Amino acid sequence: MSEELERLEAARIRIVTVSPTGSHYVMAREGFAALVERTESGFGQIGSAGLVTERGLAVLIWRGEEPYFVAKSYERRAEAAEVAALREFARDLEGALRRGSQA
Repeated sequence: MSEELERLEAARIRIVTVSPTGSHYVMAREGFAALVERTESGFGQIGSAGLVTERGLAVLIWRGEEPYFVAKSYERRAEAAEVAALREFARDLEGALRRGSQA
């Protein structure tokens, strides 16, 4: 797990909190976040990354060619730069947590 923590730090991704049930970590960087399953050995499945809003986590959805961030009682069009940043965050998170488990 220490290798994963080092890779998270190098990617500027921080563990914000553990969910109230203790079953997930919240990982975040630059206004984006994702839930990561907490397991006995460290980190498990990675959930969908999204934009942190005052209404919670807004996931990226596509309506035709148009990207939107959507959460409960929240919706707004996503800028191209935001889509790119979200994808980079998700890719970096996956890389930091999966690199050590690949054989």
